[in-house]
Amino acid sequence: MSQSPFQKFVPKKKNSVIKEEFRQEKKKYRKERNAFFDKKKEEEYQARQAKKSGMATKAADNAKGNRSELTNNPLLIAADKPRGAAKTPHQKSAKAVAANDNAPTGIMPLNKFMAHCGVCSRRDAVEYVASGKVKVNGEVITEPGYKIKEQDEVIYNGKKLFVTKNLVYILLNKPKDYITTTDDPQGRKTVLQLIKQATSERVYPIGRLDRNTSGVLLLTNDGDLTQKLSHPSYEIKKIYEVKLDKPLTKADFDKIVKGLKLEDGDIQIDSLAYADSKDKSIIGIELHSGRNRIVRRIFEHLGYDVKGLDRVMYATLTKKNVERSKWRYLSEKEIRLLKYMNTSKNKASIEKI
Repeated sequence: MSQSPFQKFVPKKKNSVIKEEFRQEKKKYRKERNAFFDKKKEEEYQARQAKKSGMATKAADNAKGNRSELTNNPLLIAADKPRGAAKTPHQKSAKAVAANDNAPTGIMPLNKFMAHCGVCSRRDAVEYVASGKVKVNGEVITEPGYKIKEQDEVIYNGKKLFVTKNLVYILLNKPKDYITTTDDPQGRKTVLQLIKQATSERVYPIGRLDRNTSGVLLLTNDGDLTQKLSHPSYEIKKIYEVKLDKPLTKADFDKIVKGLKLEDGDIQIDSLAYADSKDKSIIGIELHSGRNRIVRRIFEHLGYDVKGLDRVMYATLTKKNVERSKWRYLSEKEIRLLKYMNTSKNKASIEKI
């Protein structure tokens, strides 16, 4: 008997899928358009620089000739250049050009430049620069605060860096057995393999999730946003669902709420609750600390074994409507909320990092 009547029904594309494809086409067009105008601006900039250089040389030569002529003709000085007379147009032009050439336009610290290029966060860039992995104009620079100008050539890992124009924001529902690094010498699976179809830009994860921790993970090439969300002064909220090997007792519940002293200092959470009233081994915990493996260490400190850990919320982002191992782009509203979130709580200047 034929199996055709029982074949799985394949629905047409959803409207959301069609809209996403349309957005991707628009995004591709904008990228090509921006690349064209960036190239055009670069050519115009080089032409202006060449013109300025020629004007400065010519003006300097004319000014030098004028000074020589005046020095050799005292009568001409008295007749043609009385005290308080204005400078010649050539002399004024030379000074103006020199001032423009020395103007600090487009200057920024090296680690900030690398972040804007989408290589990594500013904090990670400090380590890369200090370890001698970055060259500026062919010379190895080890000072993260080294000032980069527009015309400087910055090389990292054998590639020239350019400031990123096309910013990408991707939310991933991370599964287990994937690590949150851009590459792994041991050949383990990384989260970038899950989003390789999402963008051709070089993105990197904000924060880290353990290999056996699942849930919300944000990836982007926006260095400024990465720095903000990673900085402790912004107190970025994180909510986890924890599955323990045994029910959490009321005594240990109260200890966690009151605060614990771990090997690397005191830890204070924001909120704690039983996620399931019938199963007290499933716990919901909210905190803003970014310390390494902090949720697992809280429960291990009290003698519990964490069997499962899932991040259900990061900042304002949740994994709603995003299946495990799947991803989606952030909306403009979500990006705007992230960029202006908790701004009033920032007590430290991130620019100094």
